[in-house]
Amino acid sequence: MMAIGAALAVIAAGAILKWAVTAHVSWIDVQTTGTVLFVVGLVALPLAIVYTFYWSGRSDEPGDHAYRRPPA
Repeated sequence: MMAIGAALAVIAAGAILKWAVTAHVSWIDVQTTGTVLFVVGLVALPLAIVYTFYWSGRSDEPGDHAYRRPPA
């Protein structure tokens, strides 16, 4: 779940730099940096979702869960 949160944070940072910051810096274009971060976050989000739910190595075999029924 950490990867999904990181991807969302990168998307948010990119959106803020792209559309909310109006400062002009001589050595970097803030809007271009925001666009790059936004695109990187959009690419990372589906990869993070796939990694979290499919590539994580978890199995859904019986007995692998933390909760187990008490013996009858």
